[in-house]
Amino acid sequence: MDTEFSEQNYGETGVKTSFEQMANGEQKYKMLAEDGSYYCRTVASSRGAWQNSHFHTNLTEFYVVQSGWIAYANFTDERNLELRVMGKGDHMIVEPGVHHNIYMSAHSVIHTIKYGLNTHGDWSASPELDSLTQALMESELLQTYG
Repeated sequence: MDTEFSEQNYGETGVKTSFEQMANGEQKYKMLAEDGSYYCRTVASSRGAWQNSHFHTNLTEFYVVQSGWIAYANFTDERNLELRVMGKGDHMIVEPGVHHNIYMSAHSVIHTIKYGLNTHGDWSASPELDSLTQALMESELLQTYG
């Protein structure tokens, strides 16, 4: 039996659930609490793709790779590009203020937990990082950083 996932309001639990289909083909299954803490299961499409580079002012993010592999890109304090490939079971913490981006290989699955002071708008684009990551191809990621 197929069940359609739909958005539900906070209600008694204080948790809202939703589903989002991203432009790059990813599917995001989310739980967002009234206090701003957030859990998301992200399932990549049948083709690998970059997400959008961004940073948070107040939020910390905890990423776990369930299956497949991802590439994690970020700016160092000196604004140098840092990249690493992560596989099943790998995890990382992204502190507030760190510009970062994720490449998800085909059919990979990650879990993201966001916590800290959340204003529900604590997401800022990082076009500088996008200009460096969006052109990186999967073969280059695996050969150079894998």
